Amino acid sequence: MNFEDIKESNCQTNGDILSDDMDKLKEECGVFGIFSNNELDVASITYYGLYALQHRGQESAGIVVSDGKTLTLHKNMGLVSDVFNQDILEGLKGNAAIGHVRYSTTGSSNLSNAQPILSKFKLGSIAMGHNGNLVNADVVRELLEDGGCIFQTSIDSEVILNLIARGAKKGIEKAVVDAMQAVKGSYAIVMLTEDKLIGVRDPNGIRPLCIGKYNDSYVLCSESCALECIGADFVRDVRPGEIVIIDKEGIRSINFAERINYATCSFEYVYFARPDSIIDEISVYNSRIKAGHQLFKESPVEADVVIGVPDSAIAAAAGYAEASGIPYRNGFVKNKYVGRTFISPSQEIREKAVSVKFNPLKQIVAGKRVVLVDDSIVRGTTSRRLVDSLRRAGAIEVHFRSASPVVKHPCYFGIDTAYRKDLIGAQMEVDKIREEIGADSLAFLSIEGLLISLGKKQGFCLGCFNGVYPVSAPIETDKNHLER
Repeated sequence: MNFEDIKESNCQTNGDILSDDMDKLKEECGVFGIFSNNELDVASITYYGLYALQHRGQESAGIVVSDGKTLTLHKNMGLVSDVFNQDILEGLKGNAAIGHVRYSTTGSSNLSNAQPILSKFKLGSIAMGHNGNLVNADVVRELLEDGGCIFQTSIDSEVILNLIARGAKKGIEKAVVDAMQAVKGSYAIVMLTEDKLIGVRDPNGIRPLCIGKYNDSYVLCSESCALECIGADFVRDVRPGEIVIIDKEGIRSINFAERINYATCSFEYVYFARPDSIIDEISVYNSRIKAGHQLFKESPVEADVVIGVPDSAIAAAAGYAEASGIPYRNGFVKNKYVGRTFISPSQEIREKAVSVKFNPLKQIVAGKRVVLVDDSIVRGTTSRRLVDSLRRAGAIEVHFRSASPVVKHPCYFGIDTAYRKDLIGAQMEVDKIREEIGADSLAFLSIEGLLISLGKKQGFCLGCFNGVYPVSAPIETDKNHLER
């Protein structure tokens, strides 16, 4: 496969890359891996896989390739398309690869913390890409440092790598099992040695990871949309507490933890995942449509038009319109070429930048009673700007509907969430939030309604809504807490 073999039209990234993230939970990371016994351009395939997962992290990107003897790494700060070009990919030759796109949830945003991370130890070389957060990273890291380990980064992923290196004499598979049993938290991990691709999912299945097949080659990735992008077939999701080992002999698995009930992150379905992904047998798009249906059942209102905030709330808005009989219209024009607002130099500029990204269509909202559907409200700053912009465009009423419950608690499992003091839902009652954002009415989907939209097939982590976490949560701390 050559760099140009897959057309960009088949690999469209989620528009949430450029969303107004001052009022959103920040993304996590995306991981991808492929192992082939045939002649295959694994670097280019990994590039396109990461391109499809770009919505999960935009700070840095990296790929490691194995030719059976040597692991070669290239990573840098920026988007996948900025970090790699044709010449770089042609220099990454091998039969297996892993890749990573990052949004920093532990450790600051700099090149030393970019992933995958590559290390050498007694068994050879090993590279790793990690999506998630370890809640006991501080304790384990201190114990390892007391035992003489030296850390090169301030990310919790390196804790896992050092644990594996310490148990190397037992063999790579036993070392991975022991390392996973020593850490707690959320993780979807891809690892690469000279001759093996390894995937691991945490015992609660908080972070997603799935298996695909590309001809005779196996693929691991965070979301099934990446499989569609490269033309691979979906095989199954990696089970909670499962280690998947792929080598020239094929694929096998090890269960390293007693079966614990699923606690998949519910926010994957609300906001993070691409709508064309299927996670643990649940269609992200269908769940958002159902959330819109349920939102109308719980919070109907008389109005003339329903609009959604691009892009993650479009499906929920369409569901609300479908259930209510109120026409759905595209109420905002989105500038696809504006960078992420949170990199602007000041809060004032950040907030004003929202109107640059989302411009209301006066022809749609002027003189109308508008239902504005968004996926969530975190800080409230963007919500207020959106309501104001609709009023300036001539809307006579603006009824705000959130397709998720009230976000009241931080996430400790791979999402860079505001402190509780910064969450508007933790500080104000619903009517007060309504006043703060300037809406005529405001309603949130209930937790029960969210579970209905997800089909209740399994358990979900609802910690950011109800404060109940599948793993004991640590004290609130800054994501740079492992910096020295």
